[in-house]
Amino acid sequence: MGAFDYITSFCSYTYSNAKTKRKPLQTVDIKVKMDCDGCERRVKNVVRRMKGVKSVEVNRKQSRITVNGHVDPNKVLKRVKSTGKKAEFWPYIPQHMVYYPFAPGMYDKRAPAGHIRNPTQAFPAANAPGENYVSLFSDDNVHSACSIM
Repeated sequence: MGAFDYITSFCSYTYSNAKTKRKPLQTVDIKVKMDCDGCERRVKNVVRRMKGVKSVEVNRKQSRITVNGHVDPNKVLKRVKSTGKKAEFWPYIPQHMVYYPFAPGMYDKRAPAGHIRNPTQAFPAANAPGENYVSLFSDDNVHSACSIM
């Protein structure tokens, strides 16, 4: 029975090991300039043939391709670039998601409506002191409330 146990443990090990190597389900957004139906079809077909891709959505008006599936984002970008198109990860985020939407360098003429460039300076630093407006107008601290008004 020793050989049988060894073989079953080996088979179960390779099956469980292959299961853990699967990439998580994620969404990858890529900015690609597509001029015509042929460009759109070529990019869509190249990405759709990748292993692990569940769905591909193309928005030619925004020059955007959205890929859902168990894929590596860098491999998707590399595959899109293999078509000869200039491609980059989607650099825009919705305007309401930014903490400081009026920071310099955030607006781009080519950004879709309601989107701005994804800047790192637009988010507050982790160690930045937060302003506590609730304590400014408390009954315990009457003098600071009067000095503000």
